[in-house]
Amino acid sequence: QVQLVESGGGLVQAGGSLRLSCAASVRTFSDYVMGWFRQAPGKERDFVSAISWSGGSTYYSDSVKGRFNMSRDNAKNTVYLQMNSLKPEDTAVYLCGAERVSSSQNYYTPNTPYEYDYWGQGTQVTVSS
Repeated sequence: QVQLVESGGGLVQAGGSLRLSCAASVRTFSDYVMGWFRQAPGKERDFVSAISWSGGSTYYSDSVKGRFNMSRDNAKNTVYLQMNSLKPEDTAVYLCGAERVSSSQNYYTPNTPYEYDYWGQGTQVTVSS
């Protein structure tokens, strides 16, 4: 069983920055591709970013490209989401997801929630105008 715990959310003014973390309790973290999604009240879970198991490939939604940066530290079983130039429309609960992959899927960065098998509880990000 994979457990994911997000942290780092909070209240920030527009234009500010936050860094989210997602810690995974797994035997071999590099067996998993990781993704960040966000969900506002009454809305669907939207893709934010994904990172391949090695960290060599990342993929971002158009809405965050150039502002957000996703990274991972396989030695610490943790992925990060550095969020800069935050906007009020970035307000949501941010969740990380994990999907087990094979080592041959080095560039695989899924962007739909249905492709992820495990989820954390999420961390709230609120951006005030």
